[in-house]
Amino acid sequence: MTETAAEVYDALGKDYETAFPDQAGQKAVLEWLLGRLSPGATVVDLGSGTGRPVAETLAAAGHDVTGYDVSAEMIEIARAQVPAARFEQADLRTLTQPPGSRDVVTAFFSLLQMSRAEIDAVLAKAATWLVPGGCFVLGTVAADADEVEFSFLGHPIRASSYPPETFVARLEGAGLEIVYRELVRYESSHPGVRPEEQLYLAARKPA
Repeated sequence: MTETAAEVYDALGKDYETAFPDQAGQKAVLEWLLGRLSPGATVVDLGSGTGRPVAETLAAAGHDVTGYDVSAEMIEIARAQVPAARFEQADLRTLTQPPGSRDVVTAFFSLLQMSRAEIDAVLAKAATWLVPGGCFVLGTVAADADEVEFSFLGHPIRASSYPPETFVARLEGAGLEIVYRELVRYESSHPGVRPEEQLYLAARKPA
């Protein structure tokens, strides 16, 4: 039987950081984002995990960061590691935010254990949360996968994703303009992680 995202990440805890160190593509898009934010930007981080590197990087730069994660264990770790940000347990599929209320929404590798319909719904609603000129930043594994079963760090999961052009089409369909795009082949030093094609996109809501 496959495990839910909450079950997987409650079990992994800080081991997730060990399994996925030095993600150059993620660091690059965060640096790009930091160079374009006004002081004290409001940020929602969907699937905040251990709080590192996303919430930690953005909070250290003085931005107002709230992270949401389905895993209670990850929330506790993030609160301890990144006290400058706020973290709340939530299912991203049902999470709501006021329309037009956030400068930035980030989602790094947090949509993979959803169905394609759920991915589409999260992308569409996240676009509505942005202020005019706000930015949605996505990091994911680009793959033509529709609820495929496989082992992730020893945990049986069901994962879905899209090829890059489909993610672009979904974000453009939500009224956003693609302003950053990078496809990176990532190889972890961890023996349990297979090489993967990581897609990083930033999409801006027209002002």
